[in-house]
Amino acid sequence: MREIPGAWRRTAAGAGLVGPDGSIHPTIFAEMSALAARTGAINLGQGFPDEDGPAEVLEAARSAIAHGVNQYPPGRGIPDLLAAIAEHQQRFYGLRLDPERNVLVTAGATEALAAALLALVDGLDDEVVVFEPYYDSYAALAALAGARLVTVPLPWPSFQPDLEQLRAAVTDRTRVILVNDPHNPTGAVFSAEVRDEIVRLAERHDAVIVTDEVYEHLVFQESHVPIATLPGAWGRTLSISSGGKTFSTTGWKIGWITGPADLVDAVLAVKQFLTYVNGSPFQPAIATGLRLGDAFFRGIADALRGKRDRLGQGLRAAGFDVSAPAGSYFTVADAAPLGARDAAAFCRALPERAGVVAIPLTAFATAARRADYATLVRFAACKRVEVLEEAASRLASLAG
Repeated sequence: MREIPGAWRRTAAGAGLVGPDGSIHPTIFAEMSALAARTGAINLGQGFPDEDGPAEVLEAARSAIAHGVNQYPPGRGIPDLLAAIAEHQQRFYGLRLDPERNVLVTAGATEALAAALLALVDGLDDEVVVFEPYYDSYAALAALAGARLVTVPLPWPSFQPDLEQLRAAVTDRTRVILVNDPHNPTGAVFSAEVRDEIVRLAERHDAVIVTDEVYEHLVFQESHVPIATLPGAWGRTLSISSGGKTFSTTGWKIGWITGPADLVDAVLAVKQFLTYVNGSPFQPAIATGLRLGDAFFRGIADALRGKRDRLGQGLRAAGFDVSAPAGSYFTVADAAPLGARDAAAFCRALPERAGVVAIPLTAFATAARRADYATLVRFAACKRVEVLEEAASRLASLAG
């Protein structure tokens, strides 16, 4: 096989996609979604909804297309979406933003993350601290940027980090502390003590905090608290979110990053050479969504809470131990009571065994820590209630 040089290999290796023989594997999401399609299993693996978002948002996109909003938008984003994002941050979190200086529209949260890490990391001596298990793109992007990934473990079943381990991970080499809250894949919402310690450590070691808050409106107990709102945090925090999870429009890829003007400008310097711009007719549609009434935002959290509870009931009835999530789309269950010893092998067999697809948590962990999550499996609750009911019925066969 021809050897092709370049950063692609370290990126794939960072995401755990390089086999012992040097071959490149597909992501676990591609593998499991293909398995679902091949077997006809219910796909509770990949985190995308199976129903559309609010009618007002969809109609705004159709109207924009019909009225010619189909060419390049401004590089930072259309002014109305920039304004709507700033309004959203003030309405929900009390953050006052200048739409022209503190906001940047991106091709989803993933591009915002990529642009931020590529902008802020400047060599092999820089470190990016993440909480493990982590969304797989974090490791890939850190590797692409040339940084060293440093992880802080989240132990089952609470998935709250030990503060001493967090303190040990953040040093003067830390360039970025990357925080996903609510957390994918565990569904954890970090405690106030954890958030405060992140800010303290970032100040002490002059690190930038980059937050991934795409599940900000899918919190099941108390309201979401952005790190940027904490004392001393604003000047060193870039906050990332998107419309995909909130409005069930994951395919539109409309995201944003907010923060101090100098940090946002640094990200823009890179972002403009990635996608440049995207999604012209979807930008006014997401602006419409961000201005929906409070009842909408309460309603999506309430609906997903109910789905979480139904999924959890089905998993417990099937014999799993379950960690009840405090936010996000996801529920993590331990398959050890069902005899599992290897989560990946369990998930590959599950479609034939029970007609359901899930994701092994080991896919979100470094090789050194996979043993800590060896029997843990992630299920997505962002499906129609009748789909979750059918999945629970199928999984009941595991209980014997």
